[in-house]
Amino acid sequence: MNRSVSVMPLNSPLQESMPLILDSLPDPPIASSVCPRRTRTKIDLILLAIEALELGGSEAMLKISQDLELQRVIQNRVNLWRLRSTNPLRRSYTRRLLTFVEAKALVVIACHLARRLTVLIRQLLFAYQQLREKQLPLEHHYRLSEYLERFRAHFRSRMNPRRAAVAIYNSDDKLNELAMELLSELLFCTGTSGMQRFWSSLFDGEV
Repeated sequence: MNRSVSVMPLNSPLQESMPLILDSLPDPPIASSVCPRRTRTKIDLILLAIEALELGGSEAMLKISQDLELQRVIQNRVNLWRLRSTNPLRRSYTRRLLTFVEAKALVVIACHLARRLTVLIRQLLFAYQQLREKQLPLEHHYRLSEYLERFRAHFRSRMNPRRAAVAIYNSDDKLNELAMELLSELLFCTGTSGMQRFWSSLFDGEV
């Protein structure tokens, strides 16, 4: 009795499908199929804050990408850099478009790293609040001061100072405020349905 054997083609739809974790983030109901400027900028800045929080942040992003099987979207360090360079504030801005799938992958990575850093994020936000209430310099808390110093250095080395949206951060105080705002958003990402809520917030005003 002859039995037919079904062999799956090498390029079958199943193999080509995206990781299921990306399905938890719905496509926003906007006319364009690519991410608007504000979305691209915010995603990159959130990742910049993570790099300032954790040494080896770029390596951690690639490791999370592998763990979550996102290599089809983010293959390597160069690819990650290209996706982040869709932020128009960057010196390395390439005018490349960022698709929803690529943006989802970056958001998933950012939120997973934020969850891993939840305790540290809470500690730094609490320390910042305490220092402000007591009107003490931020340098009184070493770990907070270290985060802010790294964030300022990353921002100034990677963002284009000729852009008006970059030029407004022309002092340490203004960059510190931005760094703390991003820290609050990272904490927002760690909560219940935080990833979905953060993703939706990236398109506020665009829908």
